[in-house]
Amino acid sequence: MTLANPLWLLLFLPLVWLIWRRRDGSALRVPHPSVPNPSFRTRVRRSLVWLRWLSLGFLVLAMARPQRNWEEEKIKADALDIVLSMDISPSMLSKDFDPDRLSVAKRVAGEFVAKRPHDRLGLVAFSAEAFTQCPLTTDRRVVQTFINELAVGRLEDGTAIGMGLATAVNRLKDSPSRSKIVVLLTDGESNAGYISPLNAAEIAKTLGVRVYTVGIGTEGVVMSPAQRNPDGSYAFAPRFMKFDTQLLEEIAAITGGKFYRAFSERDLEAIYAEIDRLEKTKIEVSTVRRTTDYFHWFIGAAVVLILIEIFGVWGLFRSVTP
Repeated sequence: MTLANPLWLLLFLPLVWLIWRRRDGSALRVPHPSVPNPSFRTRVRRSLVWLRWLSLGFLVLAMARPQRNWEEEKIKADALDIVLSMDISPSMLSKDFDPDRLSVAKRVAGEFVAKRPHDRLGLVAFSAEAFTQCPLTTDRRVVQTFINELAVGRLEDGTAIGMGLATAVNRLKDSPSRSKIVVLLTDGESNAGYISPLNAAEIAKTLGVRVYTVGIGTEGVVMSPAQRNPDGSYAFAPRFMKFDTQLLEEIAAITGGKFYRAFSERDLEAIYAEIDRLEKTKIEVSTVRRTTDYFHWFIGAAVVLILIEIFGVWGLFRSVTP
């Protein structure tokens, strides 16, 4: 609450002085012993004068114009549509990341989603085949929940990069957004799927989809799943891991995106941070200011008090001279 004209409050000084003079004058009056104690009606009638002072105080406050200022922000965002296409093949359980590649990839992807409040985001998972884990949505919590639920072993073993990219592009083909992005993360060579990665890249280019490819993991001997146990768990053994860097570079080049290589968790965080900077949503913020005045409430209160005094003095508690 603020006051538009606070200088009017200075009128309280003469008002307080007048009240003090009246009370001081009343104190100096000494009742004559022969005069009986005033009746209840007389005492009430004399007290009604305080309503007049109170109404004057409300009028002073009304002239000071108490008001409340409101600010409303209207955000207009030229949002992006982004689909995360994530590899969930068994090699994503390799132990060169702590605790494994997939766990780190899920955590960093979730943080990336949290930083995109105005965009529509979706999620595709792929191994030897691909499926849409979450369609495009503006609900970041839903996307983060689906990212956390990604797990190895739900699809046939293999790495179908072309399928993962084509499925993500398919989610964007009818998008009205001006910017359509796929962030494709994988840790190996493409060895499955009936759509080749380069054909999927050409489809993405035709539809105006830009692809950022991210290669996660180190090359060489790594503790990685060697076989699947009957209970669904994996047995680990040292394995020599290869990586097709050239393929991911070509995909990015065809679509106008960029290729990144993540050898550590810190590298992956830096990659997503750079993609976040490169693909900024254009936001226009307009502020609407509104003012609500409350002076009329104080005027109304003053009028009511004056009417009560008039009604009391000249009506209900009117003095009667015998």
